[in-house]
Amino acid sequence: MKDLRRLAIALPAALLVLCLAAAWWTRGAMAHMPFLKANGSHAGANNLVDQRPWQTIESLAPLAVSAEEQSFAHEAARLADHEVDQAFALALRQAAFQTRTLTGDALALQDKVAQVQSLVKEDQGKVDALTTSLKQPNGSIADSDDLDVAKAQLQLDTDELADLTEQLARLSGDQRGELQQELTAREAAMKKYDAAQGNTGGQIAVLSARRYGTLYGRVSAWFDQRSRIDLIRQAKAETDNDIVALTAKHADFEKKASTAAASINASSINPSTAQPSTAPPQDAIKSRVARMAQAHAFSQMHSIVEDQLQTQQQLSAVYGKWLAQVELQHSIVTHLALQSLSLIAFLILCGVLLATFVGQLIDRSRMEQRRLHTLRTIIGLGIQLVTLLLVLLVIFGAPSQVPTILGLGAAGLTVVFQDFILAFFGWFILMGKNGIRVGDWVEINGVGGEVVEIGLFRTALLETGNWTDKGHPTGRRVTFINNFAISGQYFNFSTTGQWMWDEITVNIPPGVDSYKTIEAIHNTVLKQTERDAKLAEQEWQSATRQNGLSQFKATPSVDMRPAASGVDIVVRYVIRAGDRFDVRNRLYQSVIDLLHKPADTPPARSIIDQRELMKV
Repeated sequence: MKDLRRLAIALPAALLVLCLAAAWWTRGAMAHMPFLKANGSHAGANNLVDQRPWQTIESLAPLAVSAEEQSFAHEAARLADHEVDQAFALALRQAAFQTRTLTGDALALQDKVAQVQSLVKEDQGKVDALTTSLKQPNGSIADSDDLDVAKAQLQLDTDELADLTEQLARLSGDQRGELQQELTAREAAMKKYDAAQGNTGGQIAVLSARRYGTLYGRVSAWFDQRSRIDLIRQAKAETDNDIVALTAKHADFEKKASTAAASINASSINPSTAQPSTAPPQDAIKSRVARMAQAHAFSQMHSIVEDQLQTQQQLSAVYGKWLAQVELQHSIVTHLALQSLSLIAFLILCGVLLATFVGQLIDRSRMEQRRLHTLRTIIGLGIQLVTLLLVLLVIFGAPSQVPTILGLGAAGLTVVFQDFILAFFGWFILMGKNGIRVGDWVEINGVGGEVVEIGLFRTALLETGNWTDKGHPTGRRVTFINNFAISGQYFNFSTTGQWMWDEITVNIPPGVDSYKTIEAIHNTVLKQTERDAKLAEQEWQSATRQNGLSQFKATPSVDMRPAASGVDIVVRYVIRAGDRFDVRNRLYQSVIDLLHKPADTPPARSIIDQRELMKV
């Protein structure tokens, strides 16, 4: 047993230590959201465009509780969406602006792509020509094997062109295809997100904070707000870092745009001699057009980066306002939680003061000490239970599903207090026509005695032991719950219609005429119990005739049993419970006189005279 007890303590303790160690080891799991990277503004290995601004607000927006928070979340989502769109636009322009000199396999692949493009163009022309020639006056196209073959060839060449284009882009480093795929996936995700959004209709900050009417709700809201504050701070810090990076990028593009604009006018002048260029006019024009296109591209990218920078600054300002709003709500919830704690302290103080006051009143009472102690215990326990109930209501509040909880509580109380419920209804049975009264001689669950108290839940007896053996009070007070009247059985020997069989035992020594003695004792018992026997038979016969049962007899019986000192004579007779002691004493006295009477005296006359003397 000791080993099992130690094992039962050791296993939960070891599990607790392991859980605490694991929790400490993983304590940094919730320190940062997975998309908030601290290593710069790169989007990551899987994305060519940095989409962290939108990912951040996509995770933060569902955390908004109050109407003010939701408005800030919607504004931040709009700005983040615009910023990511501009990032895609910038990436696409940069990818299109980059010019690469192809060599080796890339150059050969480019030539093959050009050839396949020519084949696709020819296939499309053939399909169009066949479609025109096969067109019917009603507008339908006639069936033709040549048209089917041309369409199949066009599909094959188109697929080959797509594969070659993808290979060329991979070899040349052209990312426009991948960027377009990412943009398409983002547009699909945005449509799904917009479709999932609805009007949440949150309450204003004060009302949304007050909806946590319990201490448990307020403490939970307090911790939720702490986590939300940390996440918003991280999002704002990341946005500020992006602002720094975009500021540097903006300055770089501004410098490139200025340089490209300045080089446009210098395209026709030799910089070293400051003389007009001797290049052919056609080459000079192409060079100037290229420089103008470059200047225009840099100007557009500069505008996009400037728009990104302004958007990130606005997003940082929105995060700042959102953070201030959550901190305000945090202070409101803190105030409400302190109010709940104050109320709990007040309830506990009132309980202690009330218990002290009631204790002083009880101490002044002149009640018996035992009852005084019981009363003090009951009142103190009642005050503690009421105080605990009020504290639990402050902490957890009233249950929301009141009918269900009341039903379950009533069922539980019925199971727990079923004995008391049966005892309550058993009291009505005991107080009925065939019940028991104070002073009755009864037997309950094998315990016999005189009823001294019948309460609403309990019945008390003064124990007298077995009816046929002792029949005298033992001095013990026995209490039964009244459920025995419903689920058990009891015998009442004091009311009309209830009789008991009593018995006496007489030992006749050897040498005595047993048959004559037995006959004399039998006649004596008959005379003593004749009236009660007739009355018992009448009541039994009346009861059995109503139920169609057989007749019962109350005639006394005499039995002989061999014994070491002679013969034991056992006499059984019917008697009322209240008269059994007197009748038993008279019978014993008659038997003693019968055994000690003179030998020449007729037994019957001696018995009759003895009975008459006893009556006198």
